[in-house]
Amino acid sequence: MTRRLVDLSMPVHNDMQTFPRVVKPSLEMWETWEEFAERSGAAKHGATSLTATYRVEIGDHIGTHIDAQRHIVPAAPGPEGIPLDYCYGDGVLLDVRHKAPGEGITVADLQSALSRIGYTLKPLDIVLIHTGAGAYQEEPRYLTDHCGMTECATIWLIEQGIKVMGIDAITFDPPMWAMFERKEFWKAHQVMRDHEYFHLENMTNFDRIGRPHGFTLSLFPVLWVGTTAAPVRAVAIVDE
Repeated sequence: MTRRLVDLSMPVHNDMQTFPRVVKPSLEMWETWEEFAERSGAAKHGATSLTATYRVEIGDHIGTHIDAQRHIVPAAPGPEGIPLDYCYGDGVLLDVRHKAPGEGITVADLQSALSRIGYTLKPLDIVLIHTGAGAYQEEPRYLTDHCGMTECATIWLIEQGIKVMGIDAITFDPPMWAMFERKEFWKAHQVMRDHEYFHLENMTNFDRIGRPHGFTLSLFPVLWVGTTAAPVRAVAIVDE
């Protein structure tokens, strides 16, 4: 048996696509190898190239990240309150790429996707929602051309025992233009007010997993305290 690791994480760089009103990342050289050696005094002793450092400014919703309940509920815990047991487990990939941009993913859509792959969800499975948007996450249309989860579909997954869900789109809900068109705002996010669940956004490479289930997901967040989300290096572990 061989083990294959699939990186499901969005690259973070200065020119990446970010959700509107989210602070843009800034990654810049703070001190070069030579500057550190010179300023530390080591260069006088022949050590002229040592350790370089970058200054990184980043919002908590940049790149692949997991939303904490504090994102919606001010009094709720931040990422430090996400149980690690929820972030490592059996993965299930549900294909909804037939949905048009702006459409909401319904309970029937999820049930149909499960029926197509012959799978019944069990508690603590981690469900990935494959919209197809991850294939063009470096393009401007990444902000607008994707479907998203509805309130009812999110609650239905929770009722099946699902605690963590992920999507290959910039938001778990439909895009902003669709929310304004329907005058319904972040309905899937709002489920956090009454239910314990967590979702990841800006995932990618779902097509490289190569199977709809029978793989493991590792989705551990950085231990940021009191923020509303935290970065995740998302990985699928596939035994073949």
